[in-house]
Amino acid sequence: MSNKVETFLTSKEEQDIVEAIRLAELNTSGEIRVHIENTSNGDATNRALEVFHYLKMDNTKLQNGVLIYVAINDKAFVIYGDEGINKVVPKNFWDSTKDVMQSHFKLGKFKEGIIEGIQKAGEQLESFFPWEHDDTNELSNEISKG
Repeated sequence: MSNKVETFLTSKEEQDIVEAIRLAELNTSGEIRVHIENTSNGDATNRALEVFHYLKMDNTKLQNGVLIYVAINDKAFVIYGDEGINKVVPKNFWDSTKDVMQSHFKLGKFKEGIIEGIQKAGEQLESFFPWEHDDTNELSNEISKG
């Protein structure tokens, strides 16, 4: 089986996504990461949680990491927020972000979907976790791959 992860995005598209994360994090102390793999081998939400721990995203000071997880072959994606976020945001907080991403994905516009998801997540996080002058980038902005 060919590895779709390597061909899913061009390196330019990956750079654009990393830049979108950097820009989104300028306005929030929240940390956003993107993980892409071929399949979740089962429940995508459970896999997103595993990846979240594997990437040590649960180690942020304010527990405000957000993972955008994409399983290419499964045509599945999950937006997973840490406890600090889930404690303070309304129940359907990520729905609008998911909708925006899904509308792009359906058109095969994966880079656009991920970037708009990042921008929207950043905007939404900003109201609950504004950027503070002593904020440090606690997690890498690079895309991780399974």
